[in-house]
Amino acid sequence: MTEPTPTPAPESTPAPATPMTVAAEVPDLEPRARFADLLAAEWIKLWSLRSTIWAFTATMLAVLGVTASAAYADYQNWPGYGAQHQQYFRMFGAVGDSFPMGSATLLVLGAGAIGAITVLGEYTTGLIRTTFTAVPARRSVMVAKVGVVAAATGVLGVLVALFSFGVAQLILSGRGADAGLGHHGVLRLLAASAALSPVSALVGMGMAAVIRHSVLTIVATVVLLFVLPSLLSSRKHLTVTILHTTVLQAWRRLSFDPSPTDPWQWTTTGAWTVLAGWALAATVLAVLTPNHRDQ
Repeated sequence: MTEPTPTPAPESTPAPATPMTVAAEVPDLEPRARFADLLAAEWIKLWSLRSTIWAFTATMLAVLGVTASAAYADYQNWPGYGAQHQQYFRMFGAVGDSFPMGSATLLVLGAGAIGAITVLGEYTTGLIRTTFTAVPARRSVMVAKVGVVAAATGVLGVLVALFSFGVAQLILSGRGADAGLGHHGVLRLLAASAALSPVSALVGMGMAAVIRHSVLTIVATVVLLFVLPSLLSSRKHLTVTILHTTVLQAWRRLSFDPSPTDPWQWTTTGAWTVLAGWALAATVLAVLTPNHRDQ
């Protein structure tokens, strides 16, 4: 009996090769962010914080309140001043009442807090990660932030200085003891007081960029700008030299002429240099620190 011959299995037909799809290069239609766009974004972020409005308003009202209080005290005491004292007051006191030390201190603290919260607001909410993801150029972001904060607090400083001068002279005019803008030292006082605001704000930003903790940043800023200068003695050459490098003492040197009997004199150019140095150092900290640390 013959065995049946097995039928060979039909050869399978090879499947047609799937053509490779080459992805076409899609042009990036989204334009890169320009620096003007960064400025606009930082401006919107600054004023979208509810605390910003409150901080600006509270700082201005506090400064004007202290100025008005100082001027009104001299208004009330004026009848008790002797002729020599009244003449001295017209020469120097009317200028001093336009922006007293208490007003300068409150402006320093208020502007420093404003600068700090503009950085801490993004770090505490995590918005800074989104910002740096959208714009990897961290230095450009921080330069834009510094520019916006300096401009806003600069306007605050100008307004506070002018309104403070106006309030004080309005009160003193009731005794005929007011001073005009052409009075000796008035314009320099207004310029120094206006500059105090952006310099302090930049210091707050620099401290916030380094520390990144709300409470510690505010405490460190207050200590650096206010507490430390109040602890230094004005009777020793070393401590006086350190005092001359602080923000408030630089403002004081620009605002009031020193007594000829002061043992360690310094120039107004030196005081302007101190303010510029603080602003520059704080800007460097605010701009460079985020580039060297993870968020």
